[in-house]
Amino acid sequence: MFKKNSFYDFAYRRFTRNRLAVIGFAVTLFFVIMALFAPLIAPHEPSEFFFVEGQNVYDKYAAPSSEHLLGTDSLGRDVFSRLVYGARVTMMVALLAVSISTVIGTVIGLLSGYFGKIIDNIFMRLVDIVISFPVLFLLISISTIMDPSIWIVIFAIGFVSWTSTARLVRAEVLRVKELDYIAAARACGTSNLKIIVKHILPNILAPIMVQVTIGTAQAILMEASLSFLGVGVQQPTPSWGNMLMDAQKLLVLRDMPWIWIPPGVVNLLLVLAIYFVGDGLRDAFDSRQ
Repeated sequence: MFKKNSFYDFAYRRFTRNRLAVIGFAVTLFFVIMALFAPLIAPHEPSEFFFVEGQNVYDKYAAPSSEHLLGTDSLGRDVFSRLVYGARVTMMVALLAVSISTVIGTVIGLLSGYFGKIIDNIFMRLVDIVISFPVLFLLISISTIMDPSIWIVIFAIGFVSWTSTARLVRAEVLRVKELDYIAAARACGTSNLKIIVKHILPNILAPIMVQVTIGTAQAILMEASLSFLGVGVQQPTPSWGNMLMDAQKLLVLRDMPWIWIPPGVVNLLLVLAIYFVGDGLRDAFDSRQ
């Protein structure tokens, strides 16, 4: 897969020896397949309403059965189908939000670390300002002011979670830019842009990859929190977060575990799996090993 005895070959072998990381990768891959093939896996449409046979009344809170594997929710919709389609929405929100935050954080970290001085001071003070706000409060404020929707959630998470990436990239750039090959590139008259893009960025991709995995898990939790509070992904679009909204009712918590346990469990499994992958990548790319 990689050139033998190269850095990436050693990293790959270290990653595959980490059992938790491999299990985490397998679980993550399972949910990715679920999201991609949701129409083939789900037995019903996620927004389809079911009625009590012979009556014009929603079949609300029906217990699990052969027709509804995980029962129905408060509007008579199939919980299993919404769980499967919810994987697609939850992962789309997380991946797009992490893409936005990674691009912003990487650009700011590269510029801040490479040029230093005034540019570094401006960007780092901006990071301090964003970090000083409670993330969940900031997300709720943005989602509420701008009318909550799936795209607002994506951009809100992306624009408030870039600070960790920016600080990580800045620290890596400060280390790399003092190496001999960067000094040689400057001596040859290479432009700053070319040095950043061709010489620095490729050599700091490993920690960025680790940060992306951790950021993805955090984005999933952020989306679930916002949707649970009613300011995230809105009904009837299914997401694991807004499926947990029914759990705010004591009757559901006490007597209808099929409503809230499945989305809670899959959220837990996916977040843990991604964290295990992130830990495995961090250990695999640790050059000190």
